[in-house]
Amino acid sequence: MAVPNITEQEVDKIILELLNGHSEIVKVDEKDFLDLLKHSLSLNTMEKKRVVDASPTLSQFQFDELTKVFTEERVKFRDLAKEHPEDIKKLLVKQQTEWIQLWDLYKAELANKAQQNEESDKIDDIKSQLGL
Repeated sequence: MAVPNITEQEVDKIILELLNGHSEIVKVDEKDFLDLLKHSLSLNTMEKKRVVDASPTLSQFQFDELTKVFTEERVKFRDLAKEHPEDIKKLLVKQQTEWIQLWDLYKAELANKAQQNEESDKIDDIKSQLGL
Protein backbone atom coordinates (compact mmCIF):
# COMPACT_ATOMS: atom_id res chain seq x y z
CA MET A 1 0.00 0.00 0.00
CA ALA A 2 1.48 3.34 -1.07
CA VAL A 3 1.86 6.15 1.44
CA PRO A 4 -0.12 9.22 0.35
CA ASN A 5 1.85 12.34 -0.46
CA ILE A 6 2.10 14.89 2.30
CA THR A 7 0.33 18.20 1.72
CA GLU A 8 1.84 21.65 2.00
CA GLN A 9 -0.36 22.30 5.04
CA GLU A 10 0.98 19.19 6.77
CA VAL A 11 4.54 20.31 6.10
CA ASP A 12 3.62 23.76 7.46
CA LYS A 13 2.35 22.18 10.68
CA ILE A 14 5.49 20.07 11.14
CA ILE A 15 7.87 22.96 10.43
CA LEU A 16 5.85 25.26 12.72
CA GLU A 17 6.34 22.76 15.56
CA LEU A 18 10.09 22.75 14.89
CA LEU A 19 10.18 26.56 14.84
CA ASN A 20 8.45 26.66 18.23
CA GLY A 21 11.59 25.24 19.88
CA HIS A 22 13.20 28.64 20.45
CA SER A 23 13.92 30.12 23.86
CA GLU A 24 10.94 31.49 25.79
CA ILE A 25 12.64 34.87 26.09
CA VAL A 26 12.70 35.20 22.29
CA LYS A 27 9.46 36.67 20.98
CA VAL A 28 8.60 35.49 17.47
CA ASP A 29 5.37 35.30 15.54
CA GLU A 30 6.07 31.73 14.41
CA LYS A 31 3.24 31.68 11.86
CA ASP A 32 4.49 34.88 10.23
CA PHE A 33 8.08 33.64 10.31
CA LEU A 34 6.97 30.30 8.81
CA ASP A 35 5.17 32.13 6.00
CA LEU A 36 8.23 34.26 5.25
CA LEU A 37 10.57 31.27 5.31
CA LYS A 38 8.27 29.03 3.29
CA HIS A 39 7.78 31.61 0.55
CA SER A 40 11.39 32.72 0.36
CA LEU A 41 12.39 32.46 -3.29
CA SER A 42 16.09 32.98 -2.68
CA LEU A 43 16.70 30.12 -0.19
CA ASN A 44 16.90 26.54 -1.37
CA THR A 45 15.67 23.51 0.56
CA MET A 46 18.90 22.96 2.49
CA GLU A 47 19.17 26.63 3.45
CA LYS A 48 15.60 26.60 4.76
CA LYS A 49 16.37 23.42 6.69
CA ARG A 50 19.40 25.11 8.27
CA VAL A 51 17.19 28.00 9.42
CA VAL A 52 14.67 25.58 10.94
CA ASP A 53 17.41 23.48 12.55
CA ALA A 54 19.04 26.58 14.02
CA SER A 55 15.79 28.09 15.31
CA PRO A 56 16.10 26.67 18.86
CA THR A 57 19.38 28.56 19.30
CA LEU A 58 18.58 31.80 17.46
CA SER A 59 18.60 35.02 19.45
CA GLN A 60 15.95 37.71 19.30
CA PHE A 61 18.27 39.78 17.12
CA GLN A 62 18.80 36.88 14.69
CA PHE A 63 15.06 36.21 14.36
CA ASP A 64 14.41 39.92 13.88
CA GLU A 65 17.11 40.20 11.21
CA LEU A 66 15.90 37.12 9.34
CA THR A 67 12.36 38.46 9.44
CA LYS A 68 13.56 41.79 8.06
CA VAL A 69 15.56 40.12 5.27
CA PHE A 70 12.70 37.81 4.28
CA THR A 71 10.26 40.75 4.25
CA GLU A 72 12.60 42.85 2.08
CA GLU A 73 13.08 39.88 -0.24
CA ARG A 74 9.32 39.50 -0.63
CA VAL A 75 8.96 43.17 -1.62
CA LYS A 76 11.78 42.93 -4.16
CA PHE A 77 10.36 39.77 -5.75
CA ARG A 78 6.92 41.41 -5.99
CA ASP A 79 8.55 44.27 -7.88
CA LEU A 80 10.37 41.81 -10.13
CA ALA A 81 7.11 39.98 -10.79
CA LYS A 82 5.81 43.08 -12.55
CA GLU A 83 8.69 42.98 -15.03
CA HIS A 84 9.26 39.19 -15.21
CA PRO A 85 6.01 37.43 -14.30
CA GLU A 86 6.88 34.12 -15.99
CA ASP A 87 10.24 33.84 -14.24
CA ILE A 88 8.65 34.50 -10.86
CA LYS A 89 5.91 31.91 -11.57
CA LYS A 90 8.65 29.34 -12.24
CA LEU A 91 10.34 30.25 -8.96
CA LEU A 92 7.03 29.89 -7.11
CA VAL A 93 6.46 26.40 -8.50
CA LYS A 94 10.03 25.47 -7.56
CA GLN A 95 9.50 26.85 -4.05
CA GLN A 96 6.36 24.74 -3.57
CA THR A 97 8.14 21.58 -4.70
CA GLU A 98 11.13 22.29 -2.47
CA TRP A 99 8.85 22.86 0.54
CA ILE A 100 7.58 19.30 0.22
CA GLN A 101 11.18 18.12 -0.24
CA LEU A 102 12.01 19.74 3.09
CA TRP A 103 9.71 17.24 4.78
CA ASP A 104 11.40 14.43 2.85
CA LEU A 105 14.72 15.51 4.41
CA TYR A 106 13.26 15.44 7.92
CA LYS A 107 11.54 12.12 7.26
CA ALA A 108 14.87 10.60 6.13
CA GLU A 109 16.59 11.98 9.26
CA LEU A 110 13.92 10.45 11.50
CA ALA A 111 14.22 7.08 9.76
CA ASN A 112 18.00 7.19 10.13
CA LYS A 113 17.74 8.01 13.85
CA ALA A 114 15.24 5.19 14.34
CA GLN A 115 17.59 2.75 12.63
CA GLN A 116 20.53 3.93 14.77
CA ASN A 117 18.44 3.50 17.92
CA GLU A 118 17.42 0.02 16.84
CA GLU A 119 21.04 -0.95 16.17
CA SER A 120 22.10 0.49 19.52
CA ASP A 121 19.36 -1.51 21.28
CA LYS A 122 20.56 -4.70 19.55
CA ILE A 123 24.14 -4.03 20.65
CA ASP A 124 22.94 -3.46 24.22
CA ASP A 125 20.98 -6.76 24.12
CA ILE A 126 24.03 -8.66 22.89
CA LYS A 127 26.20 -7.08 25.57
CA SER A 128 23.73 -8.01 28.29
CA GLN A 129 23.53 -11.58 26.98
CA LEU A 130 27.31 -11.76 27.17
CA GLY A 131 27.27 -10.32 30.66
CA LEU A 132 29.09 -7.13 29.67
